[in-house]
Amino acid sequence: MALSEPQREVIASNKRFRVLITGRRFGKTHLCMMELLRKGRDNPNGKIFYVSPTYRMSKEIMWKNLKKVVNQLRWHKYINETELTIVLKNNCQISLKGADKSADNLRGVGLNFLVIDEFSDVPEEAWSEVLRPTISDKHANGSVLFVGTPKGVGNWSYEMYQKGKSDDPEWQSWKYTTVEGGQVEPHEIEQAKKDLDERSFKQEYLASFETYAGIIYYNFDREQNVKPCKYDPQAVIHVGLDFNIDPMSACLFHLKNGVAQFFDEIVIYSSNTDEFIDELLSRYPKNKIIIYPDPASRQRKTSAGGRTDLTILTNAGLNVKCKNTHALVRDRINSVNSRLKNFDGNRNILIDPSCKNLINSLTKQMYKEGTNQPEKSGHDHMTDALGYAIEYIFPISSNLPPSQPKRFS
Repeated sequence: MALSEPQREVIASNKRFRVLITGRRFGKTHLCMMELLRKGRDNPNGKIFYVSPTYRMSKEIMWKNLKKVVNQLRWHKYINETELTIVLKNNCQISLKGADKSADNLRGVGLNFLVIDEFSDVPEEAWSEVLRPTISDKHANGSVLFVGTPKGVGNWSYEMYQKGKSDDPEWQSWKYTTVEGGQVEPHEIEQAKKDLDERSFKQEYLASFETYAGIIYYNFDREQNVKPCKYDPQAVIHVGLDFNIDPMSACLFHLKNGVAQFFDEIVIYSSNTDEFIDELLSRYPKNKIIIYPDPASRQRKTSAGGRTDLTILTNAGLNVKCKNTHALVRDRINSVNSRLKNFDGNRNILIDPSCKNLINSLTKQMYKEGTNQPEKSGHDHMTDALGYAIEYIFPISSNLPPSQPKRFS
């Protein structure tokens, strides 16, 4: 349970509001867990929340590791699996929450300590209207640790970071690159440059606040990314699929030498999953097909009969690869941009001129003015389909092998 020197610096601060911006693989999860336990130990009968963008994300990121360490320390009185709550022997409650649909359930609670993980992806309203009041109880006098990777300027997370750089005596901010975190060897960072485009690399590994404005897929170039791509009857067909009913959108490609070659697309209005499958298999009845759908397909039903979209795809004999939860929107965008053109200028997405909807969407999809959120203007369906497949196959947060960092016990 040792900590790196930068992690120790954050923990040593006694500021009420601490803001930590880091590159990938810095060790944020370990730091958050250590702070949850330290604050739990120091606040008998207290209440502590760990909040991430979604409840499911909180469970996947923190719950297993937190339980393991608490069991090793033998600090707990009991563990509530249903509520994702651990009650320590000193009666301090540590609970994992999500800032999504369950955010309103966080109201009316007085907290001694609050961790907001990946806070760049937590809505500002969840902080200002729901979470900020929880630390204002005069008996709790709560404190907050904001943790995340940067997500552009002009948003509330950037403002929180800047506040910690001001002369406000209650705030302090830090910014560390992936290398400074000590978890990844420098040569692996050099390898990441080959996989990412320049702006994504700066954001994800150098913890740089990059400007988000204008076209989302800034690395798309009609002259360079649009090339003839032929259908291969012997090759596996990969399909990115967005279930939006109007229209249902899919982009089809082969993977050859690491290059995604898009040769066809399917756009069906006022449709459902059964009709999409019929269309897909009528065009390509003999190829092996792998589909990468919206993770919401695990619950969503666009066809009759009470079947989920995922069940319909699987029952049709299709090979379905689907994450349990949505990747962050920025991860999908960065993954696509990195394949359109990486740091070294290589282009690993090629699109046949016949794929007019995909080309049009990549050309026209914009960020909402003054935000880092994509506009929902009708150009997002095909790029969502593209992003589900590319991010699954080439995730931006690839598992880089850890180094042996300098540690301090």
